[in-house]
Amino acid sequence: MENRLSIYGNILNIIEKKGAAFFVLIDPDRLKEKDYLALADFCQNDGVDAVLVGSSILISHTFEKVIKDLKRILKIPVIIFPGNTMQISGDADAILFLSLISGRNPSHLFGDHVLAAPEIKAVGLEPISTGYMLIESGKTSSVEFMSNTKPIPADKPEIAKAHALAAEYMGMKLIYLEAGSGAEYPVPDLFIRELRSYITLPIVVGGGIKEPETARKKVESGASIVVIGSLFEKLGGNKLIKEFAQAIHYKK
Repeated sequence: MENRLSIYGNILNIIEKKGAAFFVLIDPDRLKEKDYLALADFCQNDGVDAVLVGSSILISHTFEKVIKDLKRILKIPVIIFPGNTMQISGDADAILFLSLISGRNPSHLFGDHVLAAPEIKAVGLEPISTGYMLIESGKTSSVEFMSNTKPIPADKPEIAKAHALAAEYMGMKLIYLEAGSGAEYPVPDLFIRELRSYITLPIVVGGGIKEPETARKKVESGASIVVIGSLFEKLGGNKLIKEFAQAIHYKK
């Protein structure tokens, strides 16, 4: 990698230029090769700013292949969104170095990071330190089940504010609010506004966002990055990606 700081810097530039960034999550466990390649083609041409790759479990054994295939056809960054320490590849551009700060499981707060850090350094990945918080969404998410942690109640933004501020003071670069794949409802707008008024870090919001109008409301409430995943898995690549991009990129 020519510049190990370039991906995070690029994300900040996109947020500044477009108002917010639009990421699409590709889960290797859920998409066949023809489907993720078709989705990637739409991502490249219809306004997506980066592609995240990762899975809560990863039973398909195609992680490395998916990364390589995406890098072959995409000019936008491919960033690992790891569900565990096995999801590391030097073929990606960067990795979200996630700390599950909403829980108290020591492995997900710091323990797994000790195991992953030497490998990340060895393969030359750019780590983007991210405070990851699970937010109540009406159903049990895969991340909640696998991490054995409780989400923050959706009507308790003060809890998230304290956690996010601590993450900012600890030097993390992003705060990720996760409602979960296929969430019954997304992170509430008021929740995002409360957090935006309290911290300076970019806020990532994902889970349960099914319409471009909803994505726009998340941005208007203070989200700096919106992540869409399972919606496009069900629909495949289609014109909705362009509509989401137009809704999220409010600066023309």
